[in-house]
Amino acid sequence: MAIISPGSRLVWTSGQVPIAADGTVAPAGDWEAQTRLAMQNVGAALEGGGATWNDVFKLTIYVVDTSALPVVRMVRDEFVSVDRPPTSSLVRVAGLFRPDILIEIEAVAAVGG
Repeated sequence: MAIISPGSRLVWTSGQVPIAADGTVAPAGDWEAQTRLAMQNVGAALEGGGATWNDVFKLTIYVVDTSALPVVRMVRDEFVSVDRPPTSSLVRVAGLFRPDILIEIEAVAAVGG
């Protein structure tokens, strides 16, 4: 559950994948590298909207396989407050837009208020 203060401005990121701004893709099959790059991309998108990871109250994580969930959680915890983590949904999908992409992450943040 999240309670948004009146007057807060919401920042929604689109799904971020493990492709760097220069087009470099995190190594195929490397859950840790792919998750970290996707989370870094979410962070850049948040920053572009004037938000930080501390403002995030909802994460949605799309994965092609749930066997690497411990790795995904470990990397996620490098970015979010483990004392007050955002609500999260994990969705297993049949595939993403490229066969070498394992994960896509989107976030919603509330700034101010």
